[in-house]
Amino acid sequence: MADQQRVMRPLDDLINPSEPAYPLLKQWAADAVRPVEFLPPSANRADALLQTQVTTRSPMGAIVYETGGILIDNGWLRILGSGHPKLTRTVPAWNQSRANGFYLIADDAVGGFFAINGGALGTDTGNVYYFAPESLRWEPLELGYSDFLVASFSPKLDDFYKPIRWSTWQCEIANLHGDRCFFFAPPPWTKEGKPPAAPYADVPVEEAWDLQMDFRRQLGS
Repeated sequence: MADQQRVMRPLDDLINPSEPAYPLLKQWAADAVRPVEFLPPSANRADALLQTQVTTRSPMGAIVYETGGILIDNGWLRILGSGHPKLTRTVPAWNQSRANGFYLIADDAVGGFFAINGGALGTDTGNVYYFAPESLRWEPLELGYSDFLVASFSPKLDDFYKPIRWSTWQCEIANLHGDRCFFFAPPPWTKEGKPPAAPYADVPVEEAWDLQMDFRRQLGS
């Protein structure tokens, strides 16, 4: 992740041809119990990697440079990469003006967001947190980035989302774009919205982020 206080490393320092993490990612995906789609990388992948400042020896750097992003469980979960028509948001661009003591790495079809803790979310810097739409709180997952990916490819994903999934979610996810998510009325963080019924509509992910951050501020969550 880019740090404006440090000197930016050049592209040659970030691309590691001798120990790339991409083959490991493919192996994890091959063992997945749910569909995993590696989107082709953007033509601007080098710029995305430069802005992210993570080497391709790491899973994050490999995803940014080798993929446009990863869609898990038919797009229910989206891991951000260098951008693709199915998922146009890139890791660095999505964090611009949003990252503040954390770094956003993924999101889901119900308006949940995953971020690496940079110090603002707790004392466990470097671990992944989940912004839960049913509580409007950042919840610690006690996982680093690599372990988060492994868990996302595993049956744990079903257990994680069981409380918020509805009976027809698999049909409705089929036509949902990676830059949009479902909107529920009443919202899942209200008493009336638990458990959520079928979604009311779908909205841009940016809108879901802004709305939930605004609700969070109003409620002092």
